[in-house]
Amino acid sequence: MINSVRNTVLAIINKNNYGYISPNDFNLFAKQAQLDLFEDLFYEYNYQLIKENARQSGTGYANISKGILETIDLFSVTAPLAHVANNTYTMPVNYYLINKVLAYDAAGTTLTGEAERVSHSKITLLNSSNLTAPTTTYPAYTTEGQTLTVYPATINVAGQLQAQYIRYPLDPQWTYLNITGGEPVFDASSTSYQNFELPNDYEPDLVNKILQYAGVSIRESAVVQYANTAEINDNAKEQ
Repeated sequence: MINSVRNTVLAIINKNNYGYISPNDFNLFAKQAQLDLFEDLFYEYNYQLIKENARQSGTGYANISKGILETIDLFSVTAPLAHVANNTYTMPVNYYLINKVLAYDAAGTTLTGEAERVSHSKITLLNSSNLTAPTTTYPAYTTEGQTLTVYPATINVAGQLQAQYIRYPLDPQWTYLNITGGEPVFDASSTSYQNFELPNDYEPDLVNKILQYAGVSIRESAVVQYANTAEINDNAKEQ
């Protein structure tokens, strides 16, 4: 999809001789465009849930929230958290949203409970009482930067804690072969190649977003206006 998106962007810009986008600039714009659309998924999902609760949304093929959730789940990962020391673990470097944290026995084979995220002030109160102190069946955790601290402190072995989280999409990379005296040629066999991770139906949205950034870069308000209008029209169809 990334080659198709780039060809479309260049065709629109070159049609009126607005300028040229280098491969490096395109990759920068593509990264930001994908991030914008990725983050919009969560706002759109929440908006569609509100419409469903108000009975303003359909079911079956008309269930928009289901499609959005399926797209979000493309970025879902379940993996053990790296153990640091004692009852502290490291959060994944590429996580966007931690959905749940699961605690296992010392062997890392049997699920004992799902940890509840609590504030630092609350964990102090919880640990001070025998009635509310976290247990292996009902554990709790706090976060500080990239560090996660789980309670009770007996959860302190590598492989004893797993997280199900939503990761950031990988940075798209349009890779190419240098051609002397000619245009760069798309090379999908490069080890640096990375396609967009959003589904194919997001191609028009990616084109519009990239055109917005490209228009600002080459200082062409007409390109920005074209992309903004196209995006508004697309959003209107989805309402």
